[in-house]
Amino acid sequence: MLKTITAIIVGALLGIIGARYLFVGSALSLILWAIAGVLIGLWSDTHRQAIVNGGLYGFVLSFDFMLSGYTGSEPVISRFPFFALLGLFGAVCGLILGWIGFFLKNKFAQRKSKT
Repeated sequence: MLKTITAIIVGALLGIIGARYLFVGSALSLILWAIAGVLIGLWSDTHRQAIVNGGLYGFVLSFDFMLSGYTGSEPVISRFPFFALLGLFGAVCGLILGWIGFFLKNKFAQRKSKT
């Protein structure tokens, strides 16, 4: 549960930072986000946990990035469905990154046990 909460908090923080402070308007944010997603997978204990935590991380990051960066004239609540749809795309990306991290963790553990 702690790892899930941590993944959500990391996603929220990176979403705000990416929208307001660091690499604003640059694709360089994607590199930082991808590294964090893989690290979440590496940190996870099980395959399922890596996928769930990665998905939650990706959803929260995407949703929060859109919410934090919104500067339109329409009320922000009217944009929630669109933000949630983009959040689902972020969730898919996050779960893939979490899976990659867990896969790499297992690959390194197998290689270490063979030596």
